[in-house]
Amino acid sequence: MDFFELTNDPIDITSIARRVVPPECGATVTLDGYARKYTSDKNTGEVRETLYLVYEAYDEMALKEMRKLIDLAHEKYEISNVGIVHRLGRLEIGETSVVISVAAPHRRAAFEACEWLIRELKRTVPIWKKEVYASGEKWIEGAESEAAA
Repeated sequence: MDFFELTNDPIDITSIARRVVPPECGATVTLDGYARKYTSDKNTGEVRETLYLVYEAYDEMALKEMRKLIDLAHEKYEISNVGIVHRLGRLEIGETSVVISVAAPHRRAAFEACEWLIRELKRTVPIWKKEVYASGEKWIEGAESEAAA
């Protein structure tokens, strides 16, 4: 069964991955996106030490867009179930910000759908990330965050 959620609580990756497994599937691919210590600016190449991240969302619209992405993934790929959970609020380095889990009869479709889902989630879902550094902070949007997560 598909599901999509926003949460302010720490994410349990294993429980999300296990929620999408039906008996007809032979593979589940799970992406664990987490806060990392160093990020590089796509424009300047400057590497900054990140202290922590803050995620905010337009909740109602974000959930609608997540639903749309799951529906599109089912149209594009031979998959059975998808689970997407994105965390909001302050995240320390190493904490999980997003989990996408895709179950499919065959692994190739699961891998392709999972990669497509994270790319499209960053591009279309109204979730914003603020990177906080010792020297300041910066809001990161959509595809710009591709290099950071």
